[in-house]
Amino acid sequence: MDLIIATNNMGKLKEFKQILSDKFDHVYGLAEKGIEVEIEETGSTFTENALIKAKTIAKIANMPALGDDSGLCVDALGGAPGIYSARYAGEDCDWKRNNLKIVEDMKGMQNRKCHFACALAVYFPDDTYVVAEGKAYGTLLDAPRGDKGFGYDPLFLSDDTGLTFAESTAEQKNKISHRARALAELLKKL
Repeated sequence: MDLIIATNNMGKLKEFKQILSDKFDHVYGLAEKGIEVEIEETGSTFTENALIKAKTIAKIANMPALGDDSGLCVDALGGAPGIYSARYAGEDCDWKRNNLKIVEDMKGMQNRKCHFACALAVYFPDDTYVVAEGKAYGTLLDAPRGDKGFGYDPLFLSDDTGLTFAESTAEQKNKISHRARALAELLKKL
C-alpha cells in the first residue's frame, strides 16, 4: 500500500518517511505528487485537524493519506500553545519567534512541565479512517539546547532521555517522540 503524507513541513515529512519507509510500499510527500495546497486547520483539537488534512489530501491524491497535528502543551500556560503551536507568535511567524515568545511567556514560572501531543489520521478514498494519539512528556527549558530537530525541540527536555529533542539523534527521537508513539498506535490499528 502507498501512502501520502499531508504536510508541507519538511521536518515532519522526514520523520514520517524514516519511521514508515519499511511499513508501506511507497511513502510520498505532497511535492512528489505535484500537490500544492495549504489546508486551513479549523478543528478545535489535534485529532480534528489531523482528519481535516488527511481527508483533503486523500481526496486530491485518490490514495490513503496521513494527516497529523501536533504541538507543545505547557501546563503553566493552561495547555498553550497547543493547536496553535505553529503560529504561537502570530500568523506569519517562524519557529525562532515562537521559541522566543514561549521563553518570554514562561519567565518566572516555576512549573515547567509540558508535553508534546500528536494526533494522526489515515484517511482512505472510501471515506474510512483510523486515528491515533501519542504524547511525550518533559520540561520546558528557558534557553535552547541542541541544533537538531525543528520547532520547539531545542526547548523540550525529554523525561525519557534527559536530552532536548534538538540534542537527540533522529534514531533516539524517533523511538520516544509523541509522533513515534502516535505512529506505533496507528500501525497497531492499521
